Amino acid sequence: MTEPTSTKPYMVRAIHEWCVDNNMTPHLLVVVDSHARVPMAYVKDGEIVLNLSYGATKDLQIDNDAVIFSARFGGNSQNLYVPMHAVKGIFARESGQGMFFEVGPAPQPNNSVEKAGASPETQQKVTNIKKPSLTIVK
Repeated sequence: MTEPTSTKPYMVRAIHEWCVDNNMTPHLLVVVDSHARVPMAYVKDGEIVLNLSYGATKDLQIDNDAVIFSARFGGNSQNLYVPMHAVKGIFARESGQGMFFEVGPAPQPNNSVEKAGASPETQQKVTNIKKPSLTIVK
C-alpha cells in the first residue's frame, strides 16, 4: 500500500485562495535550505517571508512538490523555487491568519537525475513520473 500524499500543498493552495478571495495579501514563510532558490540577501535567521499575491508574482505555480514563481527584488527579476518541505507557513499579512506547518528534512534522492544535480524543474518532472499499475476490478 502506498502512503497518501501530504496534505500540506493542498492547505497552502487553500489558504492562498482564501487570502485572495478576501482581498488579503498571502505571505509564505520559508525555512531556507540548500534546495530553496530565494534571494539570500533577504534571508534572516534562516527564514524568508515571500509575498505570494498575484500582483507581486509572475507565473505563480503551487503544486504538490514546490512553490515556483518569478518576483522582483530590488528591481531585479528572480526565479524562485521553494520546495514544499521548506514551507513553514502561509498567512494573510493583514490579519496574520493562516496555517503553519512542521518543517521536515528534505526528501532523500531517489533517482539518478537528482543525484546527478539536475535542475529542480527537471527533478520535479522525473519525480512525477509514475510506474504503470494494474488493478483487478470484479
